[in-house]
Amino acid sequence: MKDSRTKPIIGWREWVSLPDLGIKFIKAKIDTGARSSSLHAFDLELYEQGDQQWARFKVNPVQRNEHWEIVSTAPVIDMRSIRSSSGQAEIRPVVKTNVVLMGQTFEIELTLTDRNQMGFRMLLGREAFRRRFLIDPGKSYHSGVPKKRKRHP
Repeated sequence: MKDSRTKPIIGWREWVSLPDLGIKFIKAKIDTGARSSSLHAFDLELYEQGDQQWARFKVNPVQRNEHWEIVSTAPVIDMRSIRSSSGQAEIRPVVKTNVVLMGQTFEIELTLTDRNQMGFRMLLGREAFRRRFLIDPGKSYHSGVPKKRKRHP
């Protein structure tokens, strides 16, 4: 077990990257109450490629900007029943992908669902960050903020 003094500290929200999905940055809520991580995905299409099920989906990486779309694909590793914070159960596709946070790259499982009405496009659940980071619930963006760029269409 790592000594807690050697673990980086993250805030209750952080900018992360999902390079395998073509997402350079997306704001994620760090949620110790959620076991799994979740990504806002829409126009979700499941299809077969060889003997593997795949998902093709779109992501709006920035909240309140529906014009900036990224199309991603990933193999589906499972279909799981996930209970939302409102108590509603939903069967969601699960994909594995790399996430970059605080200069560390590691693999996580993400459920794909419509989070359009939620405050964050991504939720980073405790399975993703346990044994890697300590959480400071009073702070945000320990990993920094992306540089301002020209607005996308």
